[in-house]
Amino acid sequence: MKVETKAVHGFKGYDPATGALSFPIYQSATFKHPGLNQSTGYSYSRDQNPTREEVEKTVALLESGKHCLAFSSGMAAVDVLLKTFSPGDHFIVSEDLYGGTYRLFEQNRKYGLDFTYLDTFHTEQVKAAIKNNTRCIYLETPSNPTMKVTDIGALVELARNAGILTVVDNTFLTPYFQRPLEHGADAVIHSGTKYLGGHNDTLAGFLVVSDEKMGEDLKLLQMSTGATLSPFDSWLVLRGIKTLGVRMIKCQQNAMLIAGWLKRHKKVERVYYIGLPEHEGYDISLKQAAGFGGMISFTVKDTGLVEQILGKVRLISFAESLGGVESLITYPLIQTHADIPKEILERLGITDRLLRLSVGIEDVEDLIEDLEQAMR
Repeated sequence: MKVETKAVHGFKGYDPATGALSFPIYQSATFKHPGLNQSTGYSYSRDQNPTREEVEKTVALLESGKHCLAFSSGMAAVDVLLKTFSPGDHFIVSEDLYGGTYRLFEQNRKYGLDFTYLDTFHTEQVKAAIKNNTRCIYLETPSNPTMKVTDIGALVELARNAGILTVVDNTFLTPYFQRPLEHGADAVIHSGTKYLGGHNDTLAGFLVVSDEKMGEDLKLLQMSTGATLSPFDSWLVLRGIKTLGVRMIKCQQNAMLIAGWLKRHKKVERVYYIGLPEHEGYDISLKQAAGFGGMISFTVKDTGLVEQILGKVRLISFAESLGGVESLITYPLIQTHADIPKEILERLGITDRLLRLSVGIEDVEDLIEDLEQAMR
């Protein structure tokens, strides 16, 4: 079955109890038992809820995984993942990554975890950074916000030979375009708030694995910490996933045209989009992904143009987040990456002239016209 069909129908496809095609919202904290030592399969919604179970199994299906845990946010999913490691464990991390993830990693240093940030595009740099206590390679590919691409298969081979886990944040491309577990990764992270939900109306996070022991350990931590996805938010993500395929295709079509237009604009210095053939990760993307997604970053030549653009866009919203049907523009320096030290930002090219654009599904001519008038 193709991923488009899996997204539309989900795991069960409908509610077996009623035949409802829209899987019901089981808005209940607790469940009645038929008798002593008897159960319907559900006890307490922090442990499991039928609506959350359906979205978890649907995301696992899309990612070609065996186990999926749904959380109240993407950061909650990353936090639970970190709890599976021990003091003294070392992580190698994509240096260009979401600022919230960096903040969480740095906070966990006080619990004995250690992190090395580097450009994971260069496999040899990763190999050189491995220590005796390295336990995990954590990747964003494409990365946020400068769209660096990492060769998942190459790093998986390197990690396995050293007994190290590989974790991939797949938020930008989603399982519609990229499925890291099929390339050997051990775990996949999603901010389901973004493309999986797709409508800027819910917070959600997902953690997908195939290993049975890892899945059991994560399930226990999910229940123990309690940051689980609510029944209503589970339903919102289920609804969003039904249109994942058509949304990703339209976002990509628009992004390709906008990236080309930005490249030709006299006020733009550089465009970061993995669908451009000159992108350093273009060939890797062709090998491990079925598409390029809808995320673009670009640097303008004049710092003063940033405030002008953010103040003048009308159709595109100046707002944090990404992956919704509406196009959003973000200023990483003071928004998504504000917690990353200045020296790291400068090295990565996250300057006061960089803007990030989440391309939505509007008419592309309207989007270009809005950017044009804002930059005029």
